[in-house]
Amino acid sequence: MWEHELYRLRHDDLVRTAATERRAREAVRGRRAARWGTSARGAEPESHTRRRSWFARAA
Repeated sequence: MWEHELYRLRHDDLVRTAATERRAREAVRGRRAARWGTSARGAEPESHTRRRSWFARAA
């Protein structure tokens, strides 16, 4: 019985930790979206807002 209680405590702790980390990621995503002027769950970017490629174009 004692092992089951320890398991439940550890499980509850992991669930709380995961929820906290998920909220932190959502907050970062929201700030990043606000900085770029788009919504966090908005539509796909428009064609004229494509980012520059990191690689040179082939000849």
